[in-house]
Amino acid sequence: MVFYFTATGNSLYVAKCIDEYPVSIPQVIKNSSIYSDKQIGIVCPVYCGEIPNTVKEFLKKSKFDTKYMYLILTYGNSASDCPEFTYNEFKTLGINFDYIDTVHCVDNYLPVFDMAEEKKIDKDTDVQIAHIIKNIRLMKKGVPTATDADRKLHKQVATLNKIIPSFNNGKMIKISDKCIGCKVCEKVCPTGNIIVLTNYAQRRSKKCEYCLACVHACPQKAIIIKHEKNKNERYRNENVSLDEIIKSNFQDRRESYE
Repeated sequence: MVFYFTATGNSLYVAKCIDEYPVSIPQVIKNSSIYSDKQIGIVCPVYCGEIPNTVKEFLKKSKFDTKYMYLILTYGNSASDCPEFTYNEFKTLGINFDYIDTVHCVDNYLPVFDMAEEKKIDKDTDVQIAHIIKNIRLMKKGVPTATDADRKLHKQVATLNKIIPSFNNGKMIKISDKCIGCKVCEKVCPTGNIIVLTNYAQRRSKKCEYCLACVHACPQKAIIIKHEKNKNERYRNENVSLDEIIKSNFQDRRESYE
């Protein structure tokens, strides 16, 4: 049993490599449940040194009955101390990860990285995934120990987010007049934070993972960020379709707005 959270497909691709039928966290988070299996895995990206809030919420409200629980983290530039930090955070809540590992992927963070350049870099993702699958089958145990530099980076980013919340709360995401109301952004948002009304997309609240799924998936490039390295390039994992991301993330909350 493998659960995943994805925005541009990296974590979904990893999850599919591990299990043919992985389960989307945004689609099951609505109800607290008890999950039972010989092995249970979580696959998700690293955001500012931590796992997404949606994944945290899922872990906190669910119960897991398993002999082996693991966490696979996808990241672009740096995973910082996320493996160690997450292990300690959830151990205090009674969730013990037997194995945590990371997969280096394309970094989709547009304010810092040029997608045209990122996509050219060979990060040996498939080699990393194969190694991880082997370890999972062997039920290997272990959590990477963070360096002081990793922990320092995490603290710096956390401090910056507190000082300037708009840096990572979605406020910098803007919808331009190029919007044609196609609803792709509404369908790829894992928190249901975007709604299309009167043929124009708009954010409905401040609840945002800043995963950038809406920005990357918009076919008109109508959704932008105030500061981008390359406004002409967007990203989706080449092994994942837009339909797969929509099926993973679509939260139909339209009834309360019409």
